[in-house]
Amino acid sequence: MEPDLFTAAAEERQEKDPTGSPLAVRMRPRTLDEVVGQQHLLKPGSPLRRLVGEGAGGPAGPSSVILWGPPGTGKTTLAYVVSKATNKRFVELSAITAGVKEVRAVIDGARRASGGYGQETVLFLDEIHRFSKAQQDSLLPAVENRWVTLIAATTENPYFSVISPLLSRSLLLTLEPLTDDDVRGLLDRALTDERGLTGAVALPEDTAHHLLRIAGGDARRALTALEAAAGAALDKGETEIGLQTLEETVDRAAVTYDRDGDQHYDVASALIKSIRGSDVDAALHYLARMIEAGEDPRFIARRLMISASEDIGLADPGALPIAVAAAQAVAMIGFPEAALTLSHATIALALAPKSNSATTAIGAALDDVRKGLAGPVPAHLRDGHYKGAAKLGHAQGYVYPHDLPEGIAAQQYAPDALKDREYYAPNRHGAEARYADAVEWTRKHLGRRRS
Repeated sequence: MEPDLFTAAAEERQEKDPTGSPLAVRMRPRTLDEVVGQQHLLKPGSPLRRLVGEGAGGPAGPSSVILWGPPGTGKTTLAYVVSKATNKRFVELSAITAGVKEVRAVIDGARRASGGYGQETVLFLDEIHRFSKAQQDSLLPAVENRWVTLIAATTENPYFSVISPLLSRSLLLTLEPLTDDDVRGLLDRALTDERGLTGAVALPEDTAHHLLRIAGGDARRALTALEAAAGAALDKGETEIGLQTLEETVDRAAVTYDRDGDQHYDVASALIKSIRGSDVDAALHYLARMIEAGEDPRFIARRLMISASEDIGLADPGALPIAVAAAQAVAMIGFPEAALTLSHATIALALAPKSNSATTAIGAALDDVRKGLAGPVPAHLRDGHYKGAAKLGHAQGYVYPHDLPEGIAAQQYAPDALKDREYYAPNRHGAEARYADAVEWTRKHLGRRRS
């Protein structure tokens, strides 16, 4: 709703003594030029710049917008900047507490302001996905007739959470997750700015790295953790925020893990070797270390797919589909939920029966090829579909296995130099026992000598 006398008084006190507000609030940008990240939405002539009055003249007025992005990427910040920069009437509602009654009151006020004073109204509606269809319907006349210019914010996919008529009357602006460089720039500004910590404490590199990992691209989370750690450091009489102080403040230990160094490969190796050794608990420990250290979930999923073929193979043919499904799910959902999917796959692979026969089989075959053991394809297996193939003897004498009662033809398939080679050596773990029986039977019926 519009500010009352008490809200105005609170804002005035905040301006006089900004330290009474959280650091994340104090460090909110005052102009669009101070906004960190989202530069793709802030180009000259963009909808947001038109909302603050930059180039908004002429017959084409500013459009209503829906801001969609993860928490901490700047949706509320952008609305705040618009509220400060525009000369329009600005009203803020939250879909958590407001309903149709409050929306109609805003719309009625907007029509009075427009008719009586020629003043336009900007309505910021946070968490619009929490509005029901009927509540969102109540916005349509005001948006369509431009009684209000709507800025709606949501963390949910608008194509599922916002009604189509409202989407079609607004511009959808997608906010991207902040990069570590974006968040680091914001932290550096907060450390020195007069609205922030005014240089009272320093942030060493190792502490900054841990803080960025904790933040996970969320600017609000980063500033909240920085403020808490800075307060703890100052209480101790320290002039810099040590790693231990940050750990104690946020109750989250810094994991020794360098994504570009030895730890990256050592922990990944330990994860795979624990799965290979069927130690599900150790595997989950290493998986947790990788997740907590901010490892790329796609890297973990790729390692699990390799493990499914390298160490499990035909002992459990369902292992690879599980790993592939996990990789696909991880690509779609990301962290934090991807941790559940990676746990699911890791447990399944660790407890599956193990076989490396697929690994050793292709390794032996590749070794022979690299040694030059190849030779020409037997004439009866060569392509016989083109004109003149028969004259060359291609495909002549080939026996079609489906024409035989047992579906297997005792004829030579490998080149002469390799006709007695046996690469696949199955074990009898899990489901591979039936493959061991099958390969023994087929080799016998192919007339191959036993190894």
